Amino acid sequence: MGRIAVTGSVAFDTIMVFPGRFGDHILPEKTHLINVSFLVNRLERRRGGTAANIAYTLALLGERPMLCAAVGSDFTEYGASLSRTGVDTSAALGCDDVPTASCFITTDLADNQITAFFPGAMARAADIDLCALEDVEHVVVAPDAPDGMTAHISQARQMGARLIFAPAQQIPSISDQTLLAGLDAAWLVVGNDYELELVRNRTGRSVADLAKTSIVALTQGARGSQLHIGGEVVTVPAITPRRVMDPTGAGDAYIAGLLAGLRRGLDPAQAGRMGSLAATYAVEQQGPQAHRFTPAEFVARYGEVFGAEPVVAASTSTARRSPA
Repeated sequence: MGRIAVTGSVAFDTIMVFPGRFGDHILPEKTHLINVSFLVNRLERRRGGTAANIAYTLALLGERPMLCAAVGSDFTEYGASLSRTGVDTSAALGCDDVPTASCFITTDLADNQITAFFPGAMARAADIDLCALEDVEHVVVAPDAPDGMTAHISQARQMGARLIFAPAQQIPSISDQTLLAGLDAAWLVVGNDYELELVRNRTGRSVADLAKTSIVALTQGARGSQLHIGGEVVTVPAITPRRVMDPTGAGDAYIAGLLAGLRRGLDPAQAGRMGSLAATYAVEQQGPQAHRFTPAEFVARYGEVFGAEPVVAASTSTARRSPA
């Protein structure tokens, strides 16, 4: 098999918890001159970003993904940790004059959030040329700087690589042209209910329409997921976690598990279950890169949950490639 190039964000997430409710401190009639301050009782700084999260879980599953993201002057320790896990960071674009992207999130007791995102090095993602890489079979385009997503969709087509398109929270930010280009080129489209409804509203293309040329993975949180392939719908069950700690990064882990399964020639149902299990591992830990397992441990738990170990097909993946 060829390599996986994973594009998207790499970021540090600073998460603060306010032990109250924002609504008790904000006067609706005065929001035109709002000036509030919240005393938080918990602060965590985590390593995250869509590209790094996906690459991390792919590495746990025995893949050797290439991280193709723009990173800043503060990435050294983060990069070394990813490398130890099995992620190839040699294709990352180092920007020594700016920091890595950062997200600052304040959450209240009602799960409301106030978020500020500083793109930092991510703003230079378009400078990464995937065409300079060798032996790339799959390209993941996850949320990133809009011009970077545009460039990497185009480069994946030029390379003849299978495109995994998961625009997620960047759907409102990318142009119609970029969104349509990603959908047209995609071998696999991934999104949740809300995201794929946004796609339908902007493009007029339903899940059924997208499934005519691509595999469409529709994630539904605790209700599991669906894989739409042509006129077929494969229902993938959710797994009851051993404990629920944090859903952050579960969607990224799902993409990694699903892709790893499809690359190994598993049928869609088995590959989807790999995605479901990978997401469950993420939910059971605090943070998107805190879960740990060996490939053997993953296969063993898959057998415990589903009653049989995943069977790798003798031929290549049965999943279809969308027309270039």
